[in-house]
Amino acid sequence: MQRLCVFCGSMPGARPGYLAAARAVGTLLARRGIGLVYGGGSIGLMGAVADAALAAGGEVTGVIPRNLEARELDHKGLTKLHVVASMHERKKLMSDLADGFVAMPGGMGTLEELAEILTWSQLGLHAKPKPLGLLDVEGYWSPLVAFFDHAVAERFIRAEHRDLVLVDRDAEALLEKLVAYRPPTVEKWIDRGTT
Repeated sequence: MQRLCVFCGSMPGARPGYLAAARAVGTLLARRGIGLVYGGGSIGLMGAVADAALAAGGEVTGVIPRNLEARELDHKGLTKLHVVASMHERKKLMSDLADGFVAMPGGMGTLEELAEILTWSQLGLHAKPKPLGLLDVEGYWSPLVAFFDHAVAERFIRAEHRDLVLVDRDAEALLEKLVAYRPPTVEKWIDRGTT
């Protein structure tokens, strides 16, 4: 894995553990020689993960829409900053640049990025399979993981597609899962058993 895309909040969140985890992820990626791809922001968890990676000598690539750059929310010290026209272009470029994805705590934007990448994986739209993980800092993602399991039980998500989402509370353990990832073989995503 050469580059990992990290989705995370532009806010620091309510718990100190969120910022600590963002800093730990940035440092871990730099020490492992894995470039960071992220949303290009200078604030919140986004700024923390980028600052930590840079401080540890890592490569950091940001992708930010022009309207957010205009609000001066972009990070000025990155290895490379791509300014794009829209949120859609942002997600596409981040996907093209990365070999895998991790979602850390965040809000609507993080959830939306996660959902889109997960859907692309389910439909086989990546040129090559790319692993996706949730870094479950202080149980932040536990309700979403429970929802995925509920959706499997209710037959809206196939178990094989639920397995596309790797989960761990430890950044190093999650990174190992991402590196070792082998995609499931699923020919269809639709369950026609009861139609």
